Amino acid sequence: MIRKRVFVLNGHPAAESLTGNMAKVYADAAARAGHDVRLVNLHDLQFDPDYGFGGYVNKKPLEPALEQVMADIEWSEHVVVATPVWWGGVPAKLKGLFDRALLPGFAFDTRKTTRMGLPAPLLGGRTGRILMMSDTPGWLFRLLYRNALMVQMRGQILGFVGIKPLRISQFSGASHPKDGVVKKWSRTVARIGAAAA
Repeated sequence: MIRKRVFVLNGHPAAESLTGNMAKVYADAAARAGHDVRLVNLHDLQFDPDYGFGGYVNKKPLEPALEQVMADIEWSEHVVVATPVWWGGVPAKLKGLFDRALLPGFAFDTRKTTRMGLPAPLLGGRTGRILMMSDTPGWLFRLLYRNALMVQMRGQILGFVGIKPLRISQFSGASHPKDGVVKKWSRTVARIGAAAA
């Protein structure tokens, strides 16, 4: 087994949540398997999620919490984000973290472009995993919503800055899971975490 540096972000803004439990299951399993793990909970981070200026010239000063998240991403070889699906997207505070931390010069370079004309990613060499908790069944998420959140994360957020491949595990029926389902999900997440995959 190749030992990896794994950064796990619990992207649920509440102190207690199924999403947070799954993030911890992943982190604990990865640590037991010998990986170096850093687990951060979004609800512990104090920062203004509003980018505010709407441009990259007059940058809003970074709070220490955001600087630490950026340092954790730089340190990592594998990035894991656990998130609920709210109104078809991630929670506002998690989106705010992406807006504030994934900045030019750190996450991408607007002065250089890819062959497709997009800003050059600066966080390449890292793999990723999304643990996605939703109520919408997977088949309906694909058919009705065309996997919109997955497309956004792969193409416009984490994949955009170079975190590839980005694998996504969706767990549906998260608000009221049936008996035994959470244990089954935990076993799945633990297996993935042990492999740092």
